[in-house]
Amino acid sequence: MKIKSHTSIAFAMLLSGAMLLAACAPAASAPTPTAVPPTSVPTVAPSSAPVAESIQVATDPKLGQYLTDAKGMTLYVYKNDASGVSNCTGACAQAWPPFVVSSLPTVAQGVTGTLSLITRSDGTQQVAINGRPLYFFASDKKPGDINGEGFKGIWNAVTPAGDPIPAPAAATPEATSTSASGGYGYGNSASPTEAATAASSEAIQVATSASIGKYLTDARGMTLYIFKSDSQGVSNCSGGCAQIWPPFVASSAPTAGAGVTGKIGLITRADGSQQVTYNGMPLYFYQGDTKAGDINGQGLNNLWFAATP
Repeated sequence: MKIKSHTSIAFAMLLSGAMLLAACAPAASAPTPTAVPPTSVPTVAPSSAPVAESIQVATDPKLGQYLTDAKGMTLYVYKNDASGVSNCTGACAQAWPPFVVSSLPTVAQGVTGTLSLITRSDGTQQVAINGRPLYFFASDKKPGDINGEGFKGIWNAVTPAGDPIPAPAAATPEATSTSASGGYGYGNSASPTEAATAASSEAIQVATSASIGKYLTDARGMTLYIFKSDSQGVSNCSGGCAQIWPPFVASSAPTAGAGVTGKIGLITRADGSQQVTYNGMPLYFYQGDTKAGDINGQGLNNLWFAATP
């Protein structure tokens, strides 16, 4: 019995020791969850490819249907161009920017003319319809403007079939000139300075615009401009520039209307004509102004500004 008792006591002691060791052992830690990387949204770099161009059809109550680009800006053709060849470069292309693209535009329903691309002298690709190069007009400021239609009898908006919209029937000999040398402003019948002289009644007036305030005009209300690249008493606008910006020439200094407080003078241009100046700065018209109150040249290329009193 004693042996059994001793055995029981030893077993109990061993069992207690095992329990004590188990109690002192560090607890088993729960498995650490593996972090799942957040799902990243692929970043798409902005595409460097140009937005696809298209040719649309718009409608004017007087002209009927005509072509525009995707933004609604009117497209024009130039009578002095040849099929597949643009004859409008330099200063002409500043007033009539070519419709250039990297690939052939798509066409809206109703456009039946044949589109193609021609290569300009500067290597750019210009859109043509039925072989006629297409252009915008710098004086069209918003969709629906058709200020270039019939301009000088040689610029026309385009029908969906690719034909020029006929110019107005009434036209002066100067307006119907198709001389290549006068293709974007004045024809052979008058030089820019002669045309400006004939157009002006040699007076300077003050007009008011809601957008720019007071500005100078001639007696007909046509806006007068100054050229940022000129200096006092010197005109730096000749040749093609003077086709787009005809100098205000006169045989004598114009009279000053009410509110005209600056000094009016004359300078002699390279062709011998007398150009009117205001506070020493030569004055010009803009071929894109077609009626009194037009100020389409204001701020153009950040070089041309309406003259102020």
